[in-house]
Amino acid sequence: MEIAIWIVSGLVALAMFVAGVLKLVTPREKYVGMQPWAADFTPVQVLLIGVVEILGALGVVLPRLLDIAPILSPIAAAGLVLVHVVAMSVHVRRGETFVPNIVFILLAGFVATAGFLGY
Repeated sequence: MEIAIWIVSGLVALAMFVAGVLKLVTPREKYVGMQPWAADFTPVQVLLIGVVEILGALGVVLPRLLDIAPILSPIAAAGLVLVHVVAMSVHVRRGETFVPNIVFILLAGFVATAGFLGY
């Protein structure tokens, strides 16, 4: 079970880190072309979403990896579940697909649940 948790945690962290960095380094016009939902948000809001994603990615793996307050890892995973629930609501409102959000919610939810159960 421990190996599965680490694999899923790593996938969740990698996906969120890459998504967050893209929001920080991609020029707005290009990012809106890649992700049309970003047009509904100010540039600062998109940057803040990126920062939250990067912090969540670090929070999912670092506490357990360093064995410093490991309870923070499932808390970070639960926070990323909330981020994707909100993201899913934006996609639903815009009539866009939200299947990737559901997949991510399931993966991050697994990490959060396993962490809270003490695995």
